[in-house]
Amino acid sequence: MRSGQSGQSGFFSTCAKITLFALLLSTFAVLATATSAQEKNQDETKDEELGSTVSVDEVRVETARQSVPIIGRLVAAQSGAVSAIVKGPVLKILVRVGDRVKKNDKIALLHSDSVKWARELASAEAQAAKARTGTARAQMELRRQELQRLKDLKTSAAFSPARFDDAKQELIKAENASLEADAQLKRARASLKLAEIDFANTTIRAPYTGVVTKVHSESGSYLSVGQPVVSMISDVDMEIEAQVPARRTSGLLPGTEVPFRIGNSVTGISAVRAVVPEENPLTRTREVRLTPIDDGVLEGMAANQGVTIDVPAGAVREVTSVHKDAVLNRSGKRVVYVVIDGKANMNPVTLGEAIGRRFIVISGLKPGDKVVVRGNERLHPGQNVSIKKNEIK
Repeated sequence: MRSGQSGQSGFFSTCAKITLFALLLSTFAVLATATSAQEKNQDETKDEELGSTVSVDEVRVETARQSVPIIGRLVAAQSGAVSAIVKGPVLKILVRVGDRVKKNDKIALLHSDSVKWARELASAEAQAAKARTGTARAQMELRRQELQRLKDLKTSAAFSPARFDDAKQELIKAENASLEADAQLKRARASLKLAEIDFANTTIRAPYTGVVTKVHSESGSYLSVGQPVVSMISDVDMEIEAQVPARRTSGLLPGTEVPFRIGNSVTGISAVRAVVPEENPLTRTREVRLTPIDDGVLEGMAANQGVTIDVPAGAVREVTSVHKDAVLNRSGKRVVYVVIDGKANMNPVTLGEAIGRRFIVISGLKPGDKVVVRGNERLHPGQNVSIKKNEIK
């Protein structure tokens, strides 16, 4: 009986100790939580007194013009077939599709034996004509001297009028023979020049710098005059072609600068070269050609590649603008934080269309206001702020 009572007493004593220990742990936990919260509140109060560090950008006035995006394409200024200028069998094609060639590089060779000997024949005929010209001139000079001797004998008894008349006619005949020889020499020299041109044209050369897009012939085939040998396209001299609505072309005068972009990586400025005075009756558009101001911006591009140009759609005007990073959405409204006397003041704003990385301001801001563009997400109205160097552009 005493043993049972002793066991119960020990059990209750153990439970009491466990309960007391649990209470102590709970008390310590509450005290730790309260201390942590107090320290946090103190830190927040300290941070608020020191101010949050932010970056700012100034609201400014700038020139803006409304524009309309138009889809165009890149076109090569030079492209097409390179044809044979003389006829003959092909000796060798020196290029393949995709090869890049420079102006005057060799593209193909024609058999040139017959042309070569035709040139030699023309050269020989030119030399013979030159010799005939010399003979005719010498003969003419001889007749002139003979006539002069007869003139000197007019006062002499040995003078013969008939012989004098014959000498005059012989001189005229010699002069005409000399003129004929000169004409034959010119003709022979022209034939020689044509033969030399034909010989040079047996080597077909690139007319401009570009890339071979197609080969139309091969070794052993016969080419007639005008028959294509290869097709080429110039990828170093390209411009932009766009079909622009006729009502938008009035402001596209030659030299007008128009922004363009290719995909998401290439942007640039082009200048209007020409507006073709022909309107498509179905689409009511006109072809506009534009030349990139920076030649290198189109390096690596391809003909027919898509380009977007921003065609002016309205008059130039002065507008107030704010950086896009300054704008926040709070409860369905657009707001910005304006820094005044070291404090962040929340201003509701009404914005217009975007111009680059900025918005046109309709109301809520004025030029010169300093708005927060970095660190504005964690601000609340009236909070102290400190400004760091701004790198926003």
